[in-house]
Amino acid sequence: MARLQCVLLLALVCASPLSQAHAASEGAEGADGEATASDEAQASLPVPSGQPVTLSEVLLDDAPGALWARFRFVAPEMAQMADQTTSLADMEHLCTAVAVPYLSYHDIKAERVVVSFSDQNLPFGQRAPDVTQYFETYRIEDAACVWEGF
Repeated sequence: MARLQCVLLLALVCASPLSQAHAASEGAEGADGEATASDEAQASLPVPSGQPVTLSEVLLDDAPGALWARFRFVAPEMAQMADQTTSLADMEHLCTAVAVPYLSYHDIKAERVVVSFSDQNLPFGQRAPDVTQYFETYRIEDAACVWEGF
């Protein structure tokens, strides 16, 4: 069953841009009944902790002076179910299982990958003191995520 989930996850990642922000630049809106990026992003992704995690969006950002790919996930139970260490393991898994195949498929050469968890879906950059959020930064080397602590 876990292998099937991984195969389906890889197909999901490679089949579409998975983000409305990137979908607009790719022209991947599904007007003919196919699943759109927002529909696909709502599928819960398997993570080591078992907590429910969905992809909110993928943002490409060159404001730091180099291209950063930001993979933003919503994990509504993270504050109750997982501590920061548990979430770090989930984030590393998603970097490897989602970010690396996504970047490879779309031939994106990102200097850094940021994986973020939030217990609520927030617009990028919005401050919300009552929302739990975790961020981790990685560089990709030989198709592997290498943690870059802040």
